[in-house]
Amino acid sequence: MKKIPYKIYLTEEQIPTKWYNLRADMKEKPAPMLNPQTGKPASLNDLYPVFCEELAKQELDDNTAYIDIPEEIREFYKIYRPSPLIRAYNLEKALDTPAKIYYKFEGNNTSGSHKLNSAVAQAYYAKKQGLKGVTTETGAGQWGTALSEACAYYNLDVIVYMVKCSYEQKPFRRAIIETFDGKVYPSPSNTTNAGRKILEKKPNTTGSLGCAISEAVEKAVTTEGYRYVLGSVLNQVLLHQSVIGLESKKAMEMIDEYPDIIIGCAGGGSNLGGLIAPFMKDKLTGAANPRIIAVEPASCPSLTRGKFAYDFCDTGKITPLAKMYTLGSEFLPSANHAGGLRYHGMSPVLSKLYHDGYMEAVSVEQTKVFEAAVLFAKHETILPAPESAHAIRTAIDEAIKLKESGEEKTILFGLTGTGYFDMIAYDSYLNKTMTDYIPTDEDLKKGFDLLPNINM
Repeated sequence: MKKIPYKIYLTEEQIPTKWYNLRADMKEKPAPMLNPQTGKPASLNDLYPVFCEELAKQELDDNTAYIDIPEEIREFYKIYRPSPLIRAYNLEKALDTPAKIYYKFEGNNTSGSHKLNSAVAQAYYAKKQGLKGVTTETGAGQWGTALSEACAYYNLDVIVYMVKCSYEQKPFRRAIIETFDGKVYPSPSNTTNAGRKILEKKPNTTGSLGCAISEAVEKAVTTEGYRYVLGSVLNQVLLHQSVIGLESKKAMEMIDEYPDIIIGCAGGGSNLGGLIAPFMKDKLTGAANPRIIAVEPASCPSLTRGKFAYDFCDTGKITPLAKMYTLGSEFLPSANHAGGLRYHGMSPVLSKLYHDGYMEAVSVEQTKVFEAAVLFAKHETILPAPESAHAIRTAIDEAIKLKESGEEKTILFGLTGTGYFDMIAYDSYLNKTMTDYIPTDEDLKKGFDLLPNINM
């Protein structure tokens, strides 16, 4: 039998020419976003003051299965794509498992993550519309660095609101944003009304993505020539990230493989949604039936312990409402949570798929996540981002189960990026000062009690 190479690469010509819109094949569509002022489904005119026009159209398009990737974006993709599909032979050997383990590695770019796939697209559409700049938020910093990189390429201004605890813990992420001429503020800040209100109410808050989104949206709608862009959660972001799954499926076809189990870390849903997109299409259409597992942190368990309900996408309650699994827009993750994946809600697309039984979800404690990260690094020589390590943890757990059952199955997981800017977290784990925080039911109830009363 011919041995499968460690790395399976596509050619530049095989980079997808179209993004895949998973919503087109969903039998039941995600519930529409609601205008918070009217309570009615958000229209294009509602979204135009916030998003670039083309991105607003992509956001509301539930029916077009494949959307052309502009050639200018494909040319940028060629700088760092296609990304490799890697067979984890050394990890398999260390685990003594019959499982075949593959991972799609998205860390081969300056941002160190998959985030650049959507950042390039959103910056391109902003430039095409003739805008001066964009605003955004970032949690762990990957999205902020990716967007700054893309905006520098297109000569756009960018203002980044970075979750305060990450701003303080990850100074080198801030330095990269500034290297690409981005302006970065710790959130909540005194630069917006939303930030000032949050600080007045909670002066010692360590921030959240919900807080940062409020500030970024306010800054965009009050600054001429600017629009807001987002690195996860939104339909348009999952659309752009489908290049991950499309490349993965093509590479697996080249070696006559198909995954039995697909695993991705889940915060807002961008990388997971992108990785699973073409495989979920197979599941929805009956062509195949892979197990799909979302892995989230135990400290921010939106899928496994959240409510499937309409909620604001931000703490300041100025964004449209989305029906999603949520912990409540005022939920604040523990400051000792080392990675990203700290958003209070989950992508409406993934929330609907999970609610309808097409995918599973598990939550894992961060000490177990870093245990898996260190094991993976030792055997596969890549230091993974803490976010990615959530998927690694569950891939290892599934491989061990297969060892116990004796089944030979194929596992695919997403390695979303590298962890070289997360060394404070690694140091905390290695020096045994890292602790696990799991919110109590009482903690979560505080957020649930503040959910909007909407029955749709």
